[in-house]
Amino acid sequence: MGQLSGQKPAKRARVGRRRALDKDIPVSPENPFDISMAPEVIVPCARDALPKTRRKGKQRALKLAWSDQDAGIWLYEANCLTFLDRVAERWPDGVFDMIFADPPYFLSNGGISCHAGRMVSVDKGDWDKSRGIEENHEFNRAWLERCQRVLKPNGTIWVSGTAHVIHSVGFAMQQLGFKLLNDITWVKPNPPPNLSCRYFTHATETIIWAAKHAKSKHHFDYRRMKKIAGDKQMKSVWEFRPPGRAEKIYGKHPTQKPEALIARIVEASTSKGDLVLDPFAGSGTTAVAAARQDRRVVGVELEPHFVARAAARVKDVLLTKLQRDTGRSARQGRGD
Repeated sequence: MGQLSGQKPAKRARVGRRRALDKDIPVSPENPFDISMAPEVIVPCARDALPKTRRKGKQRALKLAWSDQDAGIWLYEANCLTFLDRVAERWPDGVFDMIFADPPYFLSNGGISCHAGRMVSVDKGDWDKSRGIEENHEFNRAWLERCQRVLKPNGTIWVSGTAHVIHSVGFAMQQLGFKLLNDITWVKPNPPPNLSCRYFTHATETIIWAAKHAKSKHHFDYRRMKKIAGDKQMKSVWEFRPPGRAEKIYGKHPTQKPEALIARIVEASTSKGDLVLDPFAGSGTTAVAAARQDRRVVGVELEPHFVARAAARVKDVLLTKLQRDTGRSARQGRGD
């Protein structure tokens, strides 16, 4: 796959790093996870599965935008429902070991929030606008049902959300027969203040962890989590700060999650070499966290500019790993 265009890094030094990466880590056109069957294929969208107000456009692109076969990373520019339907057709028994999903929260309602001491709009885009309780739930059930199909029998899924969406997600999981494992409370130590002074400050998000079905024997790295928790059983309340500047060097996503949060999820529920999916990939945090920990990963994102940012971030990770491995080999050669 060629270089994604339209992405300008914040610092000149980054340009050289990205060019070096393109040279040192070639992308193979022979790709085992290329379900698009061509660089770009237009396929009919699964319109009947979508809420009526989301059935916009006659066709959707299913495009493998960037990949590195050796590293096991594939980034698709696609509608996640169309993508998941295609995967289920090719792998009817499931193919993913773990899924992390950060779906729309339906918060873009004309409200306001506070960012860096300034009043800002909470509107993120048409994709985040509520269509009403029934249609929002219909959409959640549609993508969750497809995720359930593509999970391996012992696979698990993590879904993040606020009170605006997470109860619908949990109910849909129960309707579909998922096995609920944990609800994680992500605590934000420095949340924005509530400008109306009529509510408690919103300082948490919930992440539901569930297995494919009641008979699933899910993977949990208990020892690793206990070690991180100071040789104690890890609790279901996690504190992480929002993404820092280093995670936004190629631009930010309005609902971007901190890499440390996703890294813990990846460590807890997968092993090296496992295949991870993010159906709402955004700027690629799941792909970055998975790549750092030697997991294979597939990201699906509808907006091309976010796919470009995700690819740039992943390339940086692969370049860093390449430089580290090269340095280690050189030291071993010298007998250091």
